[in-house]
Amino acid sequence: MSKVHMVDVTHKPVVYREAIAEGAIRLRPETIRAIREGRIEKGDVLTTAAIAGILAAKKTWDLIPLCHPLPLTHVDVKCEVSGEDRVVCRAKVVTSAKTGVEMEALTAVSIALLTVWDMTKKLEKDEEGQYPYTRIEYIRVVSKKKGGEA
Repeated sequence: MSKVHMVDVTHKPVVYREAIAEGAIRLRPETIRAIREGRIEKGDVLTTAAIAGILAAKKTWDLIPLCHPLPLTHVDVKCEVSGEDRVVCRAKVVTSAKTGVEMEALTAVSIALLTVWDMTKKLEKDEEGQYPYTRIEYIRVVSKKKGGEA
C-alpha cells in the first residue's frame, strides 16, 4: 500500500503567487452561433461558466485530496467564443501563501469548460445521443509567478 501526505510547507515563506491556466471546448458551429445569439435554453453560457470557474477555484482544496486550502485573494475567469467552433476559458488566480495556485487555476478552467458542455449538450447530441464533435482540449498552465508585488 502506498502512503500519501500533504507536502509540509510550514517553513516556507508567504509570498505572492499567481497562476494562469486556459483550455478550450470544441463545439458544433451551430452551437457557437446559438451562444453568440443568446439562444441557449439554460441562459448565458459564458457568464455562467465564468462564475462556475470562480467557485471551483475556491473549492479546489475540497476536490483534490492533497491540495492545501489557500486564501485566494483574486480569481478572474474569462470565457469567450473563439472562431466558429470553440469556447476558450482562461483563469487567473492570485494569493499570498506558502504554496502556488496552479491547481486552482486548472480547476477553474476545467469546471468552466464542463459548465459550457452542460449548458450546450442538448444542441451537441447526435441522433444516437452521443457527442461526436464535443471535446475539451488543451487545458494547461500558461504562466505562473512567485514573489513580487500583487
